[in-house]
Amino acid sequence: MTNSVPIPLQPAPSTAASSCGGHCADFTIAENLCQVLSNAWVNAEYKHLVLKAPPIALAVLPGQFFHLNCPPSGNDVPYLRRPMSLYRVSPQDCTIEFLYKVQGAGTRGLATLEPGATLDAFGPVGQGFTLPPQARHVLVLARGVGLATMAPLAQHAVQRGARVTAILSARSPALVMSQQYLRSVGADVIVVHDQDGSSDIAHIEKLVRERHAQLPFDLLTTCGSNRFLLALQRLGQELDVPAQVALEQLMGCALGMCFACVRPFRKSPGSETMSYRRVCWDGPVFDAQETVTW
Repeated sequence: MTNSVPIPLQPAPSTAASSCGGHCADFTIAENLCQVLSNAWVNAEYKHLVLKAPPIALAVLPGQFFHLNCPPSGNDVPYLRRPMSLYRVSPQDCTIEFLYKVQGAGTRGLATLEPGATLDAFGPVGQGFTLPPQARHVLVLARGVGLATMAPLAQHAVQRGARVTAILSARSPALVMSQQYLRSVGADVIVVHDQDGSSDIAHIEKLVRERHAQLPFDLLTTCGSNRFLLALQRLGQELDVPAQVALEQLMGCALGMCFACVRPFRKSPGSETMSYRRVCWDGPVFDAQETVTW
């Protein structure tokens, strides 16, 4: 069973496929009751959750997220929902997917979900990535669970005719995720990790410069990591390429009303004047040059 309760905020800019028995979504956000199809371990730390979802959820765009009502587990009773970036969406199969690290009360609850269970996924929420018109080459730089946020962008960019270079970083080769999936959608994948030192930031910046020399990047993107944000700020200025970062942040309502996820930003790239923005509503994707490190 899947259904949704629309939240009447604004007209949907796009609609999901009608193969799910639904029709044009009237609103962009809903409380979606999704059926769990699978929830399997992909390695010792991460699980892959696949949900049967209603049409409103299937209209999700790269960089947007869902606010999940995580079930209790043992002594863990999550009070607030947990924001979770989209990993994959398939309008044809009527599914949305999440890749998550099991590390806190919310994700420990998610890890207990069995096929057939129902999960309340509020969304899709937030402002996603903006792909430049006629983009020819896009960089996707991510580490660990940050890959979940970047995967939909890589697929979307390839579908738009762009070449995608995806640099995937992890502590060890065993923890590198999504390389086969990204290759299957047409991305050029480079794996780096801590064990052989290839994940050193100087080496990563060298790789980006080499790829830029072959075919200039039109967009640099990353997720979560402060180290990667700093690298893209440097590279963006050096190569004169726009850069975007998807931020991770605890939040309350995910609708911009509670102001629990406010962070400081530069008013414009290079500005010393600060502004304050809500990660849930103004983001979670921001101009990297306006984003303040943490």
